[in-house]
Amino acid sequence: GEKPFKCNVCGNMFHKHCNLLKHQRIHTGERPYICDVCGAGFHRSGNLRKHKRIHTGEKPYKCDVCDQDFAQSWDLKRHKRVHTGEKPYKCD
Repeated sequence: GEKPFKCNVCGNMFHKHCNLLKHQRIHTGERPYICDVCGAGFHRSGNLRKHKRIHTGEKPYKCDVCDQDFAQSWDLKRHKRVHTGEKPYKCD
């Protein structure tokens, strides 16, 4: 699809103007979403929501092999390699 909105700093293109505005926070350093527990700031509301799991202990991602729980989806994805034997990184 067409991406008519271009970041004037890095050249990334976006479908929607609102997505460009959110992206530009990376360059400006703006972090409008603040954790009410520890004061950490985030560019996006979703990142704050994920961060709050540190404080709440919420772990919504469960391994379907061993039932271990994880707070972040990427932690579960990395953990699953224990069961599959996948080694995505090679030493030179």
